Amino acid sequence: MTHSAGAEFTGHCLCGAVQFHGAVRDPDLRACHCSQCRRWSGHVWGGFTTGHVTMTGDVRWFRSSDRAERGFCPICGSSLFWRRIGSDQIEVAPGAVDPPTGLRLAGHIFVADKGDYYDIDDGLPQDSGE
Repeated sequence: MTHSAGAEFTGHCLCGAVQFHGAVRDPDLRACHCSQCRRWSGHVWGGFTTGHVTMTGDVRWFRSSDRAERGFCPICGSSLFWRRIGSDQIEVAPGAVDPPTGLRLAGHIFVADKGDYYDIDDGLPQDSGE
């Protein structure tokens, strides 16, 4: 199954307290290697773009910069969403989406800030983020 633009998806956090559904805006996801995403997720964070997401359960939002905030489950701590302040688009963590996701990794962003403990050698486009 491939999620194309407009395809519906469902998902949930690790403990199931937060559930969500919506429609895919862009099935291509980018892995973010910036220091904030690495600290937030424990490694690399990726997301795909959607518009409105319907959420049930308590989602907590942490304003991680003057431009963006991150949504997570306050019970299990799952990193679920990223959004730019004032935007109608939400980035959803593909690992929290029920399979089959139909999503695909299309590239890497903020690679100039990546961790020193790994290499990126999958041949996908890399944006330094500088």
